[in-house]
Amino acid sequence: MAANETPQETFKRALAHAARALAEQPELEVHFASDGPKLVGGVLTLPHPTRNASEGENASLRGQADRLALRLANHDAAIDAKNRPQDRTSAEVFDALEQARIETIGARKLAGVRANLRSALIARLERTGALKAEAERVPLGEAVGIMLRERLMGTRAPDALASMVDKIRIDIEGRAGAQIDALAEAADDQALFAKRMGDLLKALDLESGSADTPDESEEEGEEEGEDDQNQTEQDAPEEDEQEDDGEAEGCQSLEGTSDDQSAEDERQTRPDGRPADPDGEPGEEDPELSDGAMHNRNENTDDGRTVDFYKAYTTAFDEVVDAAELCDPMELDRLRAMLDAQLASLGSVVSRLANKLQRRLMAQQNRSWMFDLEEGMLDTARLTRVITDPTSPLSFKMESESPFRDTVVTLLLDNSGSMRGRPIMVAAVCADILARTLERCGVKVEILGFTTRAWKGGQSRERWIGDGKPANPGRLNDLRHIIYKSGDAPWRRSKKNLGLMMREGLLKENIDGEALQWAHDRLMARSEQRRILMVISDGSPVDDSTQSANAALYLDKHLRHVIAEIEDRSSVELLAIGIGHDVTRWYRRALTITDVEQLAGAMTEKLAELFDVDARTPATTRRARKAA
Repeated sequence: MAANETPQETFKRALAHAARALAEQPELEVHFASDGPKLVGGVLTLPHPTRNASEGENASLRGQADRLALRLANHDAAIDAKNRPQDRTSAEVFDALEQARIETIGARKLAGVRANLRSALIARLERTGALKAEAERVPLGEAVGIMLRERLMGTRAPDALASMVDKIRIDIEGRAGAQIDALAEAADDQALFAKRMGDLLKALDLESGSADTPDESEEEGEEEGEDDQNQTEQDAPEEDEQEDDGEAEGCQSLEGTSDDQSAEDERQTRPDGRPADPDGEPGEEDPELSDGAMHNRNENTDDGRTVDFYKAYTTAFDEVVDAAELCDPMELDRLRAMLDAQLASLGSVVSRLANKLQRRLMAQQNRSWMFDLEEGMLDTARLTRVITDPTSPLSFKMESESPFRDTVVTLLLDNSGSMRGRPIMVAAVCADILARTLERCGVKVEILGFTTRAWKGGQSRERWIGDGKPANPGRLNDLRHIIYKSGDAPWRRSKKNLGLMMREGLLKENIDGEALQWAHDRLMARSEQRRILMVISDGSPVDDSTQSANAALYLDKHLRHVIAEIEDRSSVELLAIGIGHDVTRWYRRALTITDVEQLAGAMTEKLAELFDVDARTPATTRRARKAA
């Protein structure tokens, strides 16, 4: 370790050196930023390692670096673009198998690299819910890719991966086992591997035509006659152009970003192999936002069918509860005392930042003086006029208040299990001090939290099981939305409630989309002119029971829809802070921090930015900008 180098810096340096070695590019540029991992223009960008990360988290980050470095060493983008199918589902399988080839041939003799890649793969599949998906929802491309890895390595996949593949292994082996064997034999030759991929896709009843090769049906159509061909072209020219455009974008994204997150965002799939909306963007919705408007919306599939996008299997067991109702008064006093003990170490830092915010807000509220008034505060600077001319009247002045819109701020805190320990403690301290600060400035504050009542499904899941496990059940856990401080309650009456966050066993799973909608609806019901919603989170939505019984990225997609609804159609100003989690990919106004110790500064600065912009920008300009 170099002098004065932190463990994080040492880890970054080691990652960069290893990536250059695997990529066989000694001059490879390796950067660390919140939007990693990604590979663009030959520059490798990785996420910042978090402080006090577990060995599993470090292994996953090493795996993300290794898989991108191996792509530089073992992948030819031109060959890939020439052979990649046009059909989206086929392209997903093609990409998964090519990535499996890239990783396996680069890690055959490197046990450490194999372990890193395995950790990254497991982490990615856990995040999407694929590992616990029902058989009909296992991602086809991922399953076949794991089976190819098994053949190339000569060993069975780890239990976590094998258990997912085993749900559909017999079916795949029966249909395409020989073709997977042929792929394994051609792994060292990308061009031959890509050509043999066509046989595999046909065996799986998928389209195998690439962008450069017309499929058989088109050739047959040409032989049938010029009239038929012209008629076909007249029937659906726009559809063909759209498909070509979509595939060109897909090839470009493959070359530009081959990392876990970017690939998921640009080419998401449902567990049954059908492609999801590649951008994760919402369709056209009714312009008015109302309570429940974001529930049970419909989404058009690629074949024109309409299906329910998001729903709850039952809401009978959900609860919105005041924090004081979840704990007896004596226990709440003890928990608040624990929080106050933490204030001793963090309080001075957070208070200093909060006071800075208060000065900025107060400066906006009192901007100028009016002089030569008949009453008010005596203007001592003009007393000399009275002395030189005793007949002159006394001069008074008064401070004029600039318009400062009636404002309410909601702090929505992620109360999931991953926030346990120092993250939730720091979040509670920051919320506590900021609530006091904003209250002194005449800004009302509401503090809310969201979690679930049970791990991996509660009574909702039990009812679903009792009903025979119908397909596509929707959300399968019992929501628990907590009100720590309502907007109208003074801080002194609610301060004890914040101690509840320190309670062992409170923090479980997180269903962010419905929590965000709930907080938004509460704000819309208020009378203040300006409404601000700040979300503090450390990860994507997670609920094992819901993710295993529905399409992949089910909760993530719903969260994206809710965010888009608020940002595009609501007067609520939405901002987010991610703790070790890149929220800038989700929210337009967002900030990602790598260490929870940065939370106080991030919260105060983002709020100050909002108020500063509002003070500097004329109201007409703000309205025009919002409309745009």
